[in-house]
Amino acid sequence: MLRPRIAVTVFAATLLLLGSGASAQQPSNTSPSSGAQSEKPDATIDFSGGSVALGVGYSWGHGVLHFQGKDYPFTANGFSVVNVGASSVEATGNVYNLKKVEDFPGNYMAAAVGATVAGGAAGAAMENQHGVVIRATSKNQGLQLTLAPSGIAIALEGPPAAMSGSSSQ
Repeated sequence: MLRPRIAVTVFAATLLLLGSGASAQQPSNTSPSSGAQSEKPDATIDFSGGSVALGVGYSWGHGVLHFQGKDYPFTANGFSVVNVGASSVEATGNVYNLKKVEDFPGNYMAAAVGATVAGGAAGAAMENQHGVVIRATSKNQGLQLTLAPSGIAIALEGPPAAMSGSSSQ
């Protein structure tokens, strides 16, 4: 029971931390995800989770990938270092460079320097080893500070379900 919570916290912390740093860091023109903003997304995600940290942070959460008319539940967990605080997150996002659902799970990485205080919208961009990019927007709650790279692991939870009125690709 503790392990799934940790996974959600890592994903949430990554969204919180990376998103908080988004205003301080300008994306590089050479970044694989820099062109994704102008492209039509291949899929969308909805996510909820939390994070807690004192030195090394851990995040956990669960979400749904909306891809080609199906909903794929997923879990996320991750880490960050030089991290202090506790937060919860609700996020939505666009997924780019996703041609087959098998490429969605993986290890997503991004670097950030950021802070979240008492809440506010934040954005994050992460990329996995298959070139899949997630650009998410979250509504943060809590206090969070990070000064180091973050990473998350995403795993699909089971078979897809028919979509029930959600807007996706």
